[in-house]
Amino acid sequence: MLNYFNYFTEIEDRFQQRRGALLLLSTLDWALIETWREAGIPLDAVLRGIDAAFDKYEARQKKARMRRINGLAWCAQAVMEAAEELREAAAGTAKPNSEDARESGFERDRVATHLEAAAVALDAAAVALDAATVAPDACKATAARLRDLAKAVRGDSGATTQDAAAAQDLEALERTLTVLEEKLFAALTAAAPEELLVRLKEHAARELAPYRAKMGAVQLRQVEHQFVQKQLLVHYNLPRLSLFYMSQQ
Repeated sequence: MLNYFNYFTEIEDRFQQRRGALLLLSTLDWALIETWREAGIPLDAVLRGIDAAFDKYEARQKKARMRRINGLAWCAQAVMEAAEELREAAAGTAKPNSEDARESGFERDRVATHLEAAAVALDAAAVALDAATVAPDACKATAARLRDLAKAVRGDSGATTQDAAAAQDLEALERTLTVLEEKLFAALTAAAPEELLVRLKEHAARELAPYRAKMGAVQLRQVEHQFVQKQLLVHYNLPRLSLFYMSQQ
């Protein structure tokens, strides 16, 4: 769980620092960061890759006038190269224990509050989706599971053994949340209008077009999937469940 809480923000900060001007990351950029996180790319590798991409860009810019880098995807190839270079060195690195992670912003109360807030948002969305007959039952079921997990995190004696174990291991809890979100996304995808899904995929294709030469086919598919998933959740006003989206307040 090293750098777990700051993975997104540190990448955003480094990109903005190297670019030399404030530029909010796009939905495509966030989707790309998620693919790196899910692939287990270390934060250090991402930061090194961003630096390498900008170093190369700045060296070339001295010889020829070039457009400013406007997207994190420009750094994708350099990030993968940096990850490969660090893979051997990272092998065997000890992981911090759960107490270390909690002291870094994952205290029980904050995690439980995040889960309960997501459950409330899902219940509200279920009411709105019921009229459109778009997976309201999936929202209600997910909300119920989140409340069970929140109780386990708070140490409720009525929690199941499985939930209690997940509550003690943030990585296990994150895996559970990932499964719940994937099931919710699958239900939404199955119930959503065809026109909406086509529109979201077309949007993803337009956003990815400038970076296809910088990314491999597998990575492109992963980013497109993340992009469509994120936009579908936004379209139906549904919360992200991952602890990466926990409020920092």
